[in-house]
Amino acid sequence: MTERALDHVGIAVHSLDDSLPLFESITGGKGYGREVVGSQGVEVVFVGSGAGRVELLAPVREDSGVAKYLARRGPGMHHLCYRVDDVAAELERYRAEGAQLIDQTPRPGAAGHLVAFIHPKSTGGVLVELLQAGHG
Repeated sequence: MTERALDHVGIAVHSLDDSLPLFESITGGKGYGREVVGSQGVEVVFVGSGAGRVELLAPVREDSGVAKYLARRGPGMHHLCYRVDDVAAELERYRAEGAQLIDQTPRPGAAGHLVAFIHPKSTGGVLVELLQAGHG
């Protein structure tokens, strides 16, 4: 198995407009790629570059996973995202290993990438996103 690169750290926030200046100050980078990801009920913006970049996620629907997360835990680290060559193949591998998956098949994510999530019950309490590199 090839070592995977960390793509980003997802941070759940109530408001992108309120949180973006703080994370621009922390990373020294400017926000970019702001978009609504309708399939996940969130609006996202990336800040910084490389493995240190952050994805800020704010809910656009009260029934979204991020809205539920914020209601339970408040703002904070939401997920770690790793780049993979083939999300579908990785889901099959994790399924065969007995992992609990949130997504049974890849779905559209930010910037047109394919993504899928592994349930925190199978990853020591951390939500893990798999992002298909080179898609979109």
